Amino acid sequence: MPAQKVLLIRHGETEWSLNGRHTGTTDIPLTENGRKVAREWKPVLSQLTFELVLTSPMQRARETCELTGLGQRAEVDNDIREWNYGDYEGLTAQQILAQRPSWVIFSDGCPNGEGPIDVQSRVKHVIKKVRAVKGDVALFSHGHFLRSFVAVWLGLPVQDGSFFLLDPATVSVVSHYRDIPAVKHWNAPLIHSGTDYPML
Repeated sequence: MPAQKVLLIRHGETEWSLNGRHTGTTDIPLTENGRKVAREWKPVLSQLTFELVLTSPMQRARETCELTGLGQRAEVDNDIREWNYGDYEGLTAQQILAQRPSWVIFSDGCPNGEGPIDVQSRVKHVIKKVRAVKGDVALFSHGHFLRSFVAVWLGLPVQDGSFFLLDPATVSVVSHYRDIPAVKHWNAPLIHSGTDYPML
């Protein structure tokens, strides 16, 4: 049997992702460019079969999911929402670092928001759900959450999410090497070659 593949799809571009602002609980839409890129994924993802499709409740993730053609299959899952940034919501990294020069979200969390243990608990719940499925899975989520997800998938602490950079409107794939959790592809943008996308 081929190893299960889990596609980690970061939502498309928003005004705040363009400006580098931390977007957790603020529910903002995609930009027109974000919508355009999401639509370009449709012929690629339509070739694949998923036993489970999950999306964050935030409209930027749900809209990305819809535009790729998987919206009717998707279940909204509150566990794959973005980190709650608390007092840092809407701030850029530069603004936060001006207050706390050594701050790293994956180890320090956010005041009046979530900490690493909170997010790790959510990630573990999602991984349990994913591994209970026999076939492939697609998750439409957010940058910091998906970086946390890949760390925990590999058996690392959530703090190691800091090692995995992730851009908007990208697809990453995690799977297994034999029985060992592994990364197959990471931070891959759409390749404009029709519907041929060998990484998937």
